Amino acid sequence: MSHIANDATVPGVRIGLPLAIGAAFAFGMSGGWARGLIDAGWTPGAAVAARVWIAALVLLIPTIVSLRGRWGVLRTNAGMVAAYGLLAVTATQLCYFQAVAVMDVGLALLIEYTAPIAVILWLWLRRGERPTRRSVIGAAIAFVGLVLMLDIVTGAEVNVAGILWALAAMVGAATYFLLSAKADTGMPPIALAGGGLLLGAIALTVAGLVGILPMAWTTDDITYRFGTVPWFVPVLAIGLIATALAYVLGIASTRMLGSRLASFIALSEVVASLLFGWLLLGQSPDLLQALGAALVLVGVVVVKLGEPRSAAPGEPEIEAVALPRQ
Repeated sequence: MSHIANDATVPGVRIGLPLAIGAAFAFGMSGGWARGLIDAGWTPGAAVAARVWIAALVLLIPTIVSLRGRWGVLRTNAGMVAAYGLLAVTATQLCYFQAVAVMDVGLALLIEYTAPIAVILWLWLRRGERPTRRSVIGAAIAFVGLVLMLDIVTGAEVNVAGILWALAAMVGAATYFLLSAKADTGMPPIALAGGGLLLGAIALTVAGLVGILPMAWTTDDITYRFGTVPWFVPVLAIGLIATALAYVLGIASTRMLGSRLASFIALSEVVASLLFGWLLLGQSPDLLQALGAALVLVGVVVVKLGEPRSAAPGEPEIEAVALPRQ
């Protein structure tokens, strides 16, 4: 497997840092906009389908250009593109939108962001790759934070369905880690994202047409904390800004910063999600939940610091993957 460099040059950091922060904040707004649509009568399936179709169409030309003269690479990696589009992108976003339909958007994203811990556990159980002591400590910190964040200790009512959907999104995000870590496929990143989004859009449409996935939407105005807007405003915001633009900024910044640094900066997406949850919906965690959220973030950082710098031949370099995006 070819090695992925994690070192970034000073000029790359100077340009890549604002791009990475922009990508994180673009991704982070998706949950807030989507919750407004869902509260107005859109099903999560319809919201995700609109988002994925818009992003897929925007990235279609760049995808074709990146594959020009290299179509054999697409055929060779057809299985990976299918798994990426159906599991790592579409299923993850659908489960996340299902979660934000019944719980705060920031808390749902924090649960999903425990995916690095799931990846390390999977590698340990399936491949015997024991985690470092630092990773174990980080996982323990994140678990304590998750308990506090969900208000379990205070006896508050817990939305089990929301937690299960968020955990399902976490599994999809872990799949994203494992698939994206395949660095020797020759598949351009923009082509992987564009091809996966297009396949996911088609699959969502078919699922809706045959009745597997409930699809319902409305053209009524959508109400947010600051007022009402036409329905197409949140749809375009999710598709153009929170998906297409966010993916482009994320890919560009990761190439400039190196994936290890970019993956840490991507944690600001959680902050963005909490911020937009407050700005758009008026959602804000209480003091105990805020403490839990901070512990989850600290735990994930410690886990990532405990990851090995390089993987054994034939195994995915998990440290070389940026955090999954919503």
